[in-house]
Amino acid sequence: MTLDPLSVALAATAYVAGAVPSGYLIAKKMKGIDIREHGSGNPGAANVYRIAGTTAGLWTLGIDAFKGFLPVLAARHMRPDDLELALLCGALAIVGHVWTVFLVFKGGKGVATSAGVFSALLPGPMVPTLLVFIFGVARSGHISVGSMCAAAALPIFAALFRPPLPLMLLACAASALVLLRHIPNLLSLLRGERLAARKAVR
Repeated sequence: MTLDPLSVALAATAYVAGAVPSGYLIAKKMKGIDIREHGSGNPGAANVYRIAGTTAGLWTLGIDAFKGFLPVLAARHMRPDDLELALLCGALAIVGHVWTVFLVFKGGKGVATSAGVFSALLPGPMVPTLLVFIFGVARSGHISVGSMCAAAALPIFAALFRPPLPLMLLACAASALVLLRHIPNLLSLLRGERLAARKAVR
């Protein structure tokens, strides 16, 4: 990877794109609330869905995924032979979402943004990973369970496609980050507690 002005600009843009607090902005715009003060307090798509409703949740999900997908796509288009730059942009988009400068470095769990990143980097493995997510949610009734199952499955499916080692390492790192961010949810489930119930804000 060459550290020239274009590469630096793409990397910086990837972080800023990932850091856009879409869930916070959508909940504020559509319901007039600070999503951080409701439900789990997380500004990600799942909490927005539970608190602000299906439409707000779907908008958040789509934008969070897009802000991971677009920086990687831009890097691949502008520097098609520079996989390391694409990986850096993907990693920074995820980091930006999880630790967004716009919300004092307190962001989402990285699920949708990671999905966007790997839809651009590893579209093949993302298909079965998405099916695992859907199955996990359907069986448990919890988005967090589907997210954890999908995060655990991604490196396994990625390995089946024999990607370059740096790409495989990023898949493992993103998986570990998502799982770590879901530890509070996992502990709640193990204690038999209900996760934040959906309370649509009228």
